[in-house]
Amino acid sequence: MSEGTRLNKFISEAGVASRRAADRMIEEGRVTIDGRVAVVGDRVSDGEVVMVDGRPVSKVEEDIILAFHKPRGVTCTSNPDDPDNVIDFIGYPRRIYSVGRLDKDSEGLLLMTNNGELANRIMRSRSEHEKEYIVTVNRPITPAFIKGMSGGVPILDGRITKKCLVEQISDREFRIILKQGLNRQIRRMCEHFGYDVTRLIRIRVMNVELGNLKVGRYRDLSKREREVLLGELGL
Repeated sequence: MSEGTRLNKFISEAGVASRRAADRMIEEGRVTIDGRVAVVGDRVSDGEVVMVDGRPVSKVEEDIILAFHKPRGVTCTSNPDDPDNVIDFIGYPRRIYSVGRLDKDSEGLLLMTNNGELANRIMRSRSEHEKEYIVTVNRPITPAFIKGMSGGVPILDGRITKKCLVEQISDREFRIILKQGLNRQIRRMCEHFGYDVTRLIRIRVMNVELGNLKVGRYRDLSKREREVLLGELGL
């Protein structure tokens, strides 16, 4: 059995890129191991020096996992050309990026990390990790709307959403728990039934809850939150 860590996993855990992006870097000849141009499938042993684009990279000693209350108007991108990008907004002193996306017009819980493998495992659609939202719409909710939303809705490109839990909270507000994350999924589901979303806030990702975290603020996950989250992800 081969020893060492797979190179794409090593690069991902260093917070440089996802495994898929790391493989592309390797294929493009941008990665070396002890001065040798690496190939896809290589493994890294203790003491070997990995360099990407001529710069050494190493595994992060401690994973950063933050819970951030994203305001409306902030975009989930690290692109510095976007004046509303989440990285500049937070101003965190170390390199991190968002786990998945939350629409610019939406608010609520966004996980931020420097661990590429953690991000990948949460975002894999087949993993069916729960995300919970509170949604306000523009007109009174009916029993037919709740039933329709929970039963699977045809949205963009003919895809039908998975069945999900939907509960009415008030006249124009409902709770929804999703195990998938299609582009603008909740908004498109509502539009299918003639409703417009006026406010959408994510309050939970897996075991991590937004709680009373103020808009625009972030916090480190507690030891217990980290243990449960990483355990569920098999990390």
